Amino acid sequence: MLKIGNIELGEFPLLLAPMEDVSDPPFRAVCKDQGADLMYTEFISSEGLIRDAAKSMQKLDIFEYERPIGIQLFGSDINSMREAGKIADDANPDLIDINYGCPVKGVACKGAGAALLQDVPKMIAMTSAIIKIANRPVTVKTRLGWDHNTLNIEEVAERLQDIGVAALSIHGRTRAQLYKGPADWTLIGKVKNNPRITMPIFGNGDIDSPQKAKELKNRYGVDGIMIGRASIGYPWIFRDIKHYLKTGEMPGLPDVHMRVATCRKHLERSLEWKGDITGIHEMRRHYTNYFKGYDHFKEYRMRLVTSYSVDEINSILDEIVERYGQPMETAS
Repeated sequence: MLKIGNIELGEFPLLLAPMEDVSDPPFRAVCKDQGADLMYTEFISSEGLIRDAAKSMQKLDIFEYERPIGIQLFGSDINSMREAGKIADDANPDLIDINYGCPVKGVACKGAGAALLQDVPKMIAMTSAIIKIANRPVTVKTRLGWDHNTLNIEEVAERLQDIGVAALSIHGRTRAQLYKGPADWTLIGKVKNNPRITMPIFGNGDIDSPQKAKELKNRYGVDGIMIGRASIGYPWIFRDIKHYLKTGEMPGLPDVHMRVATCRKHLERSLEWKGDITGIHEMRRHYTNYFKGYDHFKEYRMRLVTSYSVDEINSILDEIVERYGQPMETAS
């Protein structure tokens, strides 16, 4: 049984990666249904939290059905991160996670996210400041290094563990790569198999099938895996991986009834959390993903993304069930 602090996560946990504008409570709800063992909020700006910005404060919303869940913070100023850590701690998550991996220009070029890989002493000081004020485990998500000339993840892992970080998630790319090219798990494996490392190590990057998950698990010996983009529109990835690891067989693809039921739940949670107007608007980015691979779906998509009526959306979903009533072998 793998544990982070007192949090029990099973033998080989599957983690839902924090994804901006994706992994909000409605999305987390459907991933939890399909077997996600540990989830995180979207990453939250420390400056936004200490200034009481509405968008940042809303991201602190967590629900009992989501547990265990971590609140993820990012920032460039140690004092601001410490204060944001106190606010996050008061929201009563199961853990606090620090983002040292975000590669996007608006974050990294302001000294936050993956930028801290260029200043490891500051990363250590920032992490230590949050550990000292937190009443729960503190974990970190990061990358292999800033670029291929600074692949410093082995040093980073040792130094983070030495100050009390409870677990580390590693994305198998550098900041310079962004999300391009294949993820390199070699260094993730070196960190995991370093005899000095005792904290759980979770691998992240390019896990898009149960077969890939099993291959990476066996080859590199990680304690669990973190799944990001492959879960968008397909929360069944968690179910599929668990079934495959247990039985060696692939479960059947979710049919249109399952897809529509999950889509409806996602919509309902979105409406409950954000209200009708915002809930409907923000759900639009998910429809195509839920029905990826369905022939002649464009007509339904156009109607779904232009409707402001919950009743109309549900009526369109009913039509989709009628149209695609048989399991879609080509859907994915």
